[in-house]
Amino acid sequence: MSIIQLSETVINQIAAGEVIERPASAAKELVENALDAGATRIEIATAGGGKALLRVTDNGSGMSPDDLSLAVRRHCTSKITGDLTDIRTLGFRGEALPSIGSVARLSIASRMRAAGEGYRIALEGGRLAEPVPAPVNPGTIVEVRDLFFATPARLKFLKTERAEAGAITEVVKRMALAFPAVRFVLSGSDRSTLELAATGDDRLARIAQVLGRDFRDNAIEIDAAREDVALTGFAGVPTYNRGNSGHVYAFVNGRPVQDKLLMGAIRAAYAETVPKGRYPVAVLWFTLDPALVDVNVHPAKADVRFRDPGLVRGLIIGAIREALTRSGDRASSTGADAMLNAFRPGFAVRDNPARAFSPAFERRPSADWSAARSPYRPQGFEERPAEAFADAPAAQDGFSGFASPSARAETFAEAPSEAPAANHPLGAARAQIHENYIVAQSETGLIIVDQHAAHERLVYEAMRKALADRRLPSQVLLIPEIIDLPEEDCDRLMPFADDLAQLGLVYERFGPGAIAVRETPAMLGEVDAVALVRQLADEAAEWETADGLRNRLEAVAATMACHGSVRSGRRLRADEMNALLRQMEVTPGSGQCNHGRPTYIELKLADIERLFGR
Repeated sequence: MSIIQLSETVINQIAAGEVIERPASAAKELVENALDAGATRIEIATAGGGKALLRVTDNGSGMSPDDLSLAVRRHCTSKITGDLTDIRTLGFRGEALPSIGSVARLSIASRMRAAGEGYRIALEGGRLAEPVPAPVNPGTIVEVRDLFFATPARLKFLKTERAEAGAITEVVKRMALAFPAVRFVLSGSDRSTLELAATGDDRLARIAQVLGRDFRDNAIEIDAAREDVALTGFAGVPTYNRGNSGHVYAFVNGRPVQDKLLMGAIRAAYAETVPKGRYPVAVLWFTLDPALVDVNVHPAKADVRFRDPGLVRGLIIGAIREALTRSGDRASSTGADAMLNAFRPGFAVRDNPARAFSPAFERRPSADWSAARSPYRPQGFEERPAEAFADAPAAQDGFSGFASPSARAETFAEAPSEAPAANHPLGAARAQIHENYIVAQSETGLIIVDQHAAHERLVYEAMRKALADRRLPSQVLLIPEIIDLPEEDCDRLMPFADDLAQLGLVYERFGPGAIAVRETPAMLGEVDAVALVRQLADEAAEWETADGLRNRLEAVAATMACHGSVRSGRRLRADEMNALLRQMEVTPGSGQCNHGRPTYIELKLADIERLFGR
C-alpha cells in the first residue's frame, strides 16, 4: 500500500475530532478568540443546543481581509511567534477555526476599529471562499451553522439539545469567572437569557453572579504564595458543599482548566471536613511564570502540566486549610435559610445537603456505651459521678453519671443567670430539646447545636493533638474481646496493627477468622470494641489508596471519635452544655463534625423578627 498525502480538508477534519468534540468545544474556542482580541463585551447565541446555530459576537480588535483569509487556514495564528514556553494567550494552536470550518458551515464577519469597511469570509465543509465586503460593527461575528453536517457520524455521539445547551452555559460561566471585567450575554431559542454584567476587579461580585449570593455569604478568601506560584480566590466553608464537583473552578494564568492534580488537591484540603459523596465549592486563580507550566498537553487545553506539581499541591492544601482555620468556627448560612423556610407554611424539604452523608456515619453508638473521664478528653464536658446528683432521682437512662431531671427539666435546662457575653459567639445555653439539641442565646440571635456532632468534633481534635505529640494512652482489657470476622476482613486489618496501636487500639490475630482486642484508647473510655473493629474492617478496604500513615490514622481517629462522643438522648445540665459551647469556640473546625455535617445552625434575631412580621 502506497503512502499518500492527505488533503487539507481531511487533515482539518482529523484535527476537528480532537479540538471540537461537541458544540461546547466550539463555543469555548470562539470565546477564547474574542477574549484574546481584547473584547469587553461578548454575546453568544445558540439554537438546537449549538448544533443548528452558534454565533459569537464581540467588540474586540477585529481583522483585516488578509487576516480573515489566514485565520481559517491551519496553524495560522497571531498569538505566538514559535516559543511554546511563553504562552500568554488563551489560544495559540491556530487549529480552531479551520477545524470548525471543515465540519460545519462557518462564516466570519469582522471590522477593525480604525477601518471604514468590514469583510466577511465563509468556509463550508472545508471549501473556502474569498473575503467580500460586509456591513459590520467594529469587532467580529463568528457564526457556525449545522455543526458536524460534513461528518454526520459525529452527530450520533452528541447528547440531547438540552444537555448540549447546558454544556455551553457551563463554558460561558467558566469564562465569565476568569474574566470579570468582560460582559457576557448568552441567549437563544433553546434557552433563557443569561446576562453577566462586567464587575471590573471585583471577583467576588462576579462569583456571586455565577454561583449565587449564598457563596458570597459562605466564602473564605484565599491569598497565598510559595516560591514563584501565587494562589488567590475564594473557598466555601466545609458545610457549604455540593453533590458533584461541578462547583470547583480553577484558573491558571487566566485559563480555565479542569486538571486532575488541582481538583485532587482541593478535595484533599477538605478531606477531613466534607462528607463522602459531597464536594466543596471553590474558585481559585493560580498565577505563575508561563515557563513553569505547560499548557500544550491536550488540544482542548483543559489540562496543564506543572514543572513542580508537588509545590502546587502543597500550596493548595496548605492555603485552604490555613484559611479554614483562620475563619474559625463557622457554619454555612444555608442552614439558617432552610430553617426559616421550614417555618413557612407549605414548605417541603427537597434537598438537604447536610443529610447527604454516608449511611455508615448515620448510625449512633448503642446505649450501653459510655465515655469515661480521661485527661485527654475535652475539658468541662466529662461524665459526672453519681454522688454529684445525690439530691436528684436515680438515673434511668442507662448512662452512669447522669441523673434523670425533673419533669420541668426534661425539656428546659437550668437557665444561666448571666446574659450571653460578647466574647462568647455561641452564646449561653438556654435549653435542651429532644435530648440531642442544645438551644443557646447569643447577642445576635439563636443557635441550635447538635450535641453528638459537636462533641464528636471536639474528641477528634483532641485525638489529633495527642497523636501529634505521642502514642495515645490505652487501657488494657481484663479479658480480651474476641471478635469474629470474615477471614478477608482479618487479612485487611492485620497489616495496620502497628499503625492502630499508635492510636491506642491494640489487637492481634486469633485464629483464621477472629481478632482479639487487648487494649482500647483510654480517652474513649468504655467503648463497644466489636462495633468499632467491624467498622474499621469495612474502611480498611480503602486504606490501600490512602495518601499516607498520617491521613490513615486521622481517618481512624474520626471513626473512634464518633464511637466515643456523647450520645443523642443524653440529658445534660446547663453547665455541661455551656462547657461544650465554650470548647467549640476554641476548637478549629468545630462548625462541622468529622463527616462534614454541620454541628450548629445560627438564626439571626432579624430573621426571627421577620418570621413574625416585626
